[in-house]
Parts: sequence; structure tokens; C-alpha cells
Amino acid sequence: MKMPEIDDFDLKILTLLQANGRLTNQELSDLVGLSASQCSRRRIALENAQLILGYHARLAPQAMNVEMVAMIEVRLVSHGVEHAERFQRIVVEESAIIDAYKTTGDADYTLKTAVADLASLNQLMGRLFASNCIGHIKTAVVLERIKENSVLTH
Repeated sequence: MKMPEIDDFDLKILTLLQANGRLTNQELSDLVGLSASQCSRRRIALENAQLILGYHARLAPQAMNVEMVAMIEVRLVSHGVEHAERFQRIVVEESAIIDAYKTTGDADYTLKTAVADLASLNQLMGRLFASNCIGHIKTAVVLERIKENSVLTH
């Protein structure tokens, strides 16, 4: 898919929706200075171009009884296709893994996880090791969330 050209109106729409994804097309049009139909067409085009990836409610971990957040660095046993595919399947299927990133540096992947307690974290790590594709795990429990879900700026 060809990336559309982003103009100042599109940037304004993206910025406003990032701050409040619940804005109606009429509210957007009032803030951007375009008609509601133009805002609607632009929003749809931005969604189709996958520049808007979704609209979500941001929940506190406590809302889902997952009070412990941990960052897990993972190094695979090898970089073979079989190990990478097996690991990626586990990541997709494991509900405790909130975010997963393939990274450079010492770790092959960094995972953001949310679990109920230390015992649940231990069980998660056991399931990860049981996959037989992980060579090393380094875990850091999050003590305090200082900044997350920040907005992107241009």
C-alpha cells in the first residue's frame, strides 16, 4: 500500500485523535477547520493507510487484577527460523504479554508483561522457558510507572 502524503490537516487530525480518540467527525471538523465530511474521509484514509492503528480505552493494570508489571528481556537459543517462529507464536498466544518488541543489543526481544503477583510471573517465565527456544531471560519488576502511553509528536 502506497503511503499517502500527510499534510497539515492530517497531522492536526492525527494529533487530536491521539489525545482523544472519541472525537466525532463534527468535533474534529470544528477543531481542524474542515467540513465534517472532509474530516470523515481523511480519518478513513488515515485508518486505511494504517497510520491510525486503533482506538482503545487505556486501563490501569488494577482494573484487570494484574497489579504486577514486569519487563522481560529474552535471548533465543538460536536465531533459526524455527526458534523465532515458535517464540513469536508463544508471544501472540500469551495473554500476560502486553507488548513485545524485537530489539538490538543484548536481548533479542523485550516483553512488557502484566500479571497478578510474583507467583504468576514465575509461572509465566516457566512457560516461556518450557518452549525450549529461549536461552536467557532477564526480568525487571516495575516499581512505579513514571511515563507510559505518551503521545507522538512531529
